[in-house]
Amino acid sequence: MTVIDQEASWVPEADEAEDAEVMPLSTRLSIADTLTLGNAICGFMAVYFTTTGVLIPHLTGNEDGGMARHSAATAVILMLLASVFDLFDGLVARKLRSSAMGAELDNLSDLISFGLAPAYFVVVWGMVADDAHQRVSAVAAVVVLLAVVLRLARFSCVQLRDGIFQGMPSPFGALTVVSIVLLELPFVPTLLAIVGVAWLMVSRVEYPKPRGRLAVAMLSWIVLSMGLLAAWAFDAPGGELLLQTGCALQVVLGAVIPLFATARRVNTFRDNRREARATQLP
Repeated sequence: MTVIDQEASWVPEADEAEDAEVMPLSTRLSIADTLTLGNAICGFMAVYFTTTGVLIPHLTGNEDGGMARHSAATAVILMLLASVFDLFDGLVARKLRSSAMGAELDNLSDLISFGLAPAYFVVVWGMVADDAHQRVSAVAAVVVLLAVVLRLARFSCVQLRDGIFQGMPSPFGALTVVSIVLLELPFVPTLLAIVGVAWLMVSRVEYPKPRGRLAVAMLSWIVLSMGLLAAWAFDAPGGELLLQTGCALQVVLGAVIPLFATARRVNTFRDNRREARATQLP
């Protein structure tokens, strides 16, 4: 073996040794990654409680209104808790650091908590509700799931200006879908509203990112929603009315924000046209 052969055979071994030292660092979980995993756990447990407390009792004929209400409320509270984890993992990642897996972990966790969990909630609603159609509701659930998948994929490859989301954020969309179901409206309006939320998630409507005061307001709304769900689950006086009011407010917010965003874009376009005309005048 010549000296050149020895050097050629030695270089890859050095690269492998270097890779062995570098690669483990990129797979170490940071604090932000741990919060992201908490998001995924909450999403999975929401599916678990929806299955064991709502679907299985319905299929076996052992329905208990209180048990189903407790399990449904627990599932939605877990989705709310997942949104809290999703909010804080981004804040922590900006303040501290995130591993190289951070973005992938976040997308996968969001798919579970804000894609699979609400879509499954819609499927179960289609099976247990008196006026629902199981197959049609399953199609609506697939639409919700695909909307979240497409939104997360687009978020990973599209660069937007800082401070905005394009399309309704998946946590907000998931909670709006669940609120529509909990309102217990007639089947057709519920179905149309669910599909409308799915469209908003893949639309080009701009939504502000939850930072500063907006993040505090969002966290306060989540805590309030948890309280309303707990009151409904334990059959507190006026609990059902409070829950219906909270769900209605969530749906109204989902409908109003796009209107404000559209009006803002129209006003910006008009202002730009006026400025352009003013510069053209002699």
